[in-house]
Amino acid sequence: MHLQRIRVPDFRVLKDVDITFENDFVPRIFPLGSLNGGGKSTLLQLIFTLLHCSTDPEKKPFLQNLLDGFNIREGSPKRTLAIIDIWDKDKVVTIEFFVCQDSDIKSCLSLNDKPESIYNSWLSFSVPEDLEDLNSKISVVETEIAKLENIKMTIYPNDDNDVLDNQEVKLPREIQVILNSLKNSKVFPQKMVSSIEKIPRIPITYIINACRIKLNQYGGLIQKLESASSQIQEYIKKERLLLIVNYKSNKNDIVHENVLLCNMNYKGLNVDDMDDKINEIESILRHLSQKIFLAAPSTQVFLFMEQEKRSLLFKSKAIESKNYYLQIQAAKSQLMNLFTYDFLAVDILIQAFKNAFERDITEAIETGDYGNHYHNLKNKLNQMLFNKKINIDKDLNGVNFTLDRNGETIELSPEDLSHGELKRLSIYMWLKHHKIEDAIVLMDEIEIAFHPDWQYQIIRDLQEWAPNNQYILATHSYELCQALTPAHVKELEPKLIKQDPEN
Repeated sequence: MHLQRIRVPDFRVLKDVDITFENDFVPRIFPLGSLNGGGKSTLLQLIFTLLHCSTDPEKKPFLQNLLDGFNIREGSPKRTLAIIDIWDKDKVVTIEFFVCQDSDIKSCLSLNDKPESIYNSWLSFSVPEDLEDLNSKISVVETEIAKLENIKMTIYPNDDNDVLDNQEVKLPREIQVILNSLKNSKVFPQKMVSSIEKIPRIPITYIINACRIKLNQYGGLIQKLESASSQIQEYIKKERLLLIVNYKSNKNDIVHENVLLCNMNYKGLNVDDMDDKINEIESILRHLSQKIFLAAPSTQVFLFMEQEKRSLLFKSKAIESKNYYLQIQAAKSQLMNLFTYDFLAVDILIQAFKNAFERDITEAIETGDYGNHYHNLKNKLNQMLFNKKINIDKDLNGVNFTLDRNGETIELSPEDLSHGELKRLSIYMWLKHHKIEDAIVLMDEIEIAFHPDWQYQIIRDLQEWAPNNQYILATHSYELCQALTPAHVKELEPKLIKQDPEN
């Protein structure tokens, strides 16, 4: 996989960005420079979020956060967010991500000779998503009705009177759980559930009947949504569009319903059938989502996090600042390809040593000769630490460091290692542990904590550690840029121009 070109017309500080990353350059490492505020971090986060999150429903909230404040200009049918060219061996896929109003589907479909009941005020791009949500609600209602009927038969097996007196009998926990389920799934609104809970005498049959009324209402709506959804899906397929996510934006105190879509053009796909073409491109996107990685310091403001969570970084109270980092850790549990390299990856190190031990033992069983994987790993890490050595604890639950000084072995704590040493070690372990190969790796401010010599050296390190990757490095380091040819270096306005000392 190789990011060949990125175009961003207008997103936050990014204006008229058009950068090409040549796929025949060796090494495939491209520094991305600009002065502070030029949008380097914004560009990397935009690329990562679009490519990593667009095909996974559970990651779509990150896209909604990214699009916060991204409005469509008045009088314009759509607004392009980014155009990304991906080169994958023998083909190039051009993906245009753009936004339009959710209701713009009305202007795209011909309404002539169509039943009026299908095309009314709620028709929008989000109909397929609404249909999925409605089917989910129907499933919840049907499940809870079955539970309620079972409770009724258990409490009143031979009596039609199923009234529970709230003044004398506490509302059964089972029924309270069911009401909470109906409320949380938004089948019943909060006010309706609250009113049921406050009724002194609650017939179970009343709740069951209320659920059945909801089912009848949903049944009528399902038919309309299914009819509209088939028309929308037909249009989306014809135009080779992928509906990614709906989001709300606020403009002039008016809330707008918008939708993010992508249009996919391709070269080199030897497929004639339209369905096969769409499936092939979606397959490429899913594969690409596993091949895009972002590394950045945790002090970075991540645009894919909620606005309220981003603002925690700027709170004066220490606890608020700490909460921001907890939110980053929570985001990383969902965004598996996100890495913050300002910590020592102890768990990764321990697992790497364990894996090396297991491979050595396996080879001993299979061949009779004990392998060298553990020693090779240890030697490689020690080379990066120069005069220090790393060891795994005997119980395999931690790592320790030693320093040889004048023939004496001195035990070190992790804090005795420099920030730069820990960072270099962590980057190496991140790439190796996750087997990041043939991937697009976006790295922000990689040079922080590195001596100028190491800023120059990191280019060789990356090339040695995982040479099949493409690296795009947002940087302020002249030393890092000088480790490559001038053609490798890409710049955003205002450019990172080194001033002539004579001027």
